[in-house]
Amino acid sequence: MDKSKSLREGFLVKRGHLVHNWKARWFILMPEKLLYYKYEGGRRDSSQRGKILLSGCEVTCPFLDYENRPLVMKIVTKSGVEHFLEACSREERDMWAGDILSAVESLKNSGDVDTVPDPEEAKTQHFDLSKILDSMYDVHSGINMSCHMEQGKNFKNCFSGSAVVDWLVCMQFSLSRVEAVTLASALLEEGYLRTVGLRSCEAFRTAGPSQQLIDDSTALYSFSDSLKKRGSVKSETSLSAVELSGKVVKRGYLLKQGHRRKNWKVRLFVLRSDPAFVHYYDPTKDDISPVGGFSLRGCLVSALEDNGVPSGVKGNIQGNLFKIITQSDTRYFMQAPTHQEKMDWIEAIRKQT
Repeated sequence: MDKSKSLREGFLVKRGHLVHNWKARWFILMPEKLLYYKYEGGRRDSSQRGKILLSGCEVTCPFLDYENRPLVMKIVTKSGVEHFLEACSREERDMWAGDILSAVESLKNSGDVDTVPDPEEAKTQHFDLSKILDSMYDVHSGINMSCHMEQGKNFKNCFSGSAVVDWLVCMQFSLSRVEAVTLASALLEEGYLRTVGLRSCEAFRTAGPSQQLIDDSTALYSFSDSLKKRGSVKSETSLSAVELSGKVVKRGYLLKQGHRRKNWKVRLFVLRSDPAFVHYYDPTKDDISPVGGFSLRGCLVSALEDNGVPSGVKGNIQGNLFKIITQSDTRYFMQAPTHQEKMDWIEAIRKQT
């Protein structure tokens, strides 16, 4: 069996072990394991976020225990750890499940087993990070913020990595400093904390998922900029029921560049006809309430060259870019996982314009 050959690749939304929320990850199915990666900006992160060893796995598809997530399948490893993965459509889900089951069956017949344990499987305890954050931000018992120097620069309202670890142990959220680093790294990973200065930023970019926060007095961190907005009411423009009444023509995960911050995020795109609309959803939540959308009437869609960075595109991109210009001259930039998917989306959109 060729262990280096990829059997299937694509986006799936995975429920976390340490924190039971959902995150879009890039999955690669190998003959003996399922690997997953994070997209950093517009490019797949080279550091592996985890793996699921397939030998002895059981697959349940469909897994219907999540009322708002009908496209989930469950994988239970040989050691009894449960993994929940959501696809963008029933067809995608069933193809993933079929390929995973085939790989499991092949391993059973060949006796070929990967015995290297997955550190992710040890993370079975569930933490409510929002409650930890509330305690950390508490005026009386929370972590102290102050000014710090790094490489001649003065940073305000921040704290060191060692101070975070000290606080987590002192407040008994963690029993050891090693466990506290893992928990603090989860806070960083989920965007509750942010890096300040070069040292913490470099560690967050290069370290493994459970060692992204450094237990050191020279590595600096702060609360996320969005923390000050917590509790505020977000006004959203209600979408017309007519927009969502059309027949679904195509669904799939694409990377979309934001209009304001120009950052890239994985979104579930749904193309409808009669009326012709494109809506996109945050896959970490559900496919009921779109976070945005636009009419395809009068739209222009075109492929972009992957050589260099096209005008209007920001960041370190992966490729397979295309652009949609609406009738009101709003520009949407997307990246598809493959060249073929890019061309499929362009063709499907052009048929509706």
